[in-house]
Amino acid sequence: MKPSLRHSLLAEALGTAVLLAFGTGAAVVNEQTHALGHGGVAAAFGLVVLVLIQSLGAVSGAHVNPAVTVAFWAAGRFPGARVLPYVGAQLVGALAGSGLVKLLATEGSTLGATLPAHGPGQAFGIELALTFWLMLVILRVTAGAKEEGLLAGLAIAATVGLEALVAGPLTGASMNPARSLAPALVSGHLAYAWLYVVAPLAGALLAVAFDRLLQLKPSLDTRSTP
Repeated sequence: MKPSLRHSLLAEALGTAVLLAFGTGAAVVNEQTHALGHGGVAAAFGLVVLVLIQSLGAVSGAHVNPAVTVAFWAAGRFPGARVLPYVGAQLVGALAGSGLVKLLATEGSTLGATLPAHGPGQAFGIELALTFWLMLVILRVTAGAKEEGLLAGLAIAATVGLEALVAGPLTGASMNPARSLAPALVSGHLAYAWLYVVAPLAGALLAVAFDRLLQLKPSLDTRSTP
């Protein structure tokens, strides 16, 4: 049975809340205790993405990311009528997750907000590149029969963890407008919020265009092989 829109939106809201609770929650815990380290925070993001894909993928696709939803629509793999409801559910879930994180954060915490380390120009380019590669991986490993396989989930989660590990100190490695907007709104760090909306969307759409270039076309040579 195909999940209804109501079930899908509930899954997207819940999934994005859990992403923020465990992902940015790990950043806040490390901020307070230094027990996890940067690698631990990156691992937390990768692990929670894997859990969400495996648990909610069959209900909503486990997008938990407006850039992913828009890119799937642009690729012709998601109905346009569901884009805005999905994005709305993701933003509501992200705000709920950041609200939970705020309960355990100390005064003045950024709540895991993503901020450029060396200026907005560099951060924009990095976030665009990170989201491009993440979305390209998603498109390639979820094609056809592989859409809900464990290996697809592992590949996507590994990509998130790897990119967070390498680029986290430079930009926060967001790749997700909802993941960045929610802590920015709740903590009041809004100066660079635009960057973490525009760059991931641009990177995801670029991945759609590149994915089309990688798609194999049937050979025009119909002669039988001797």
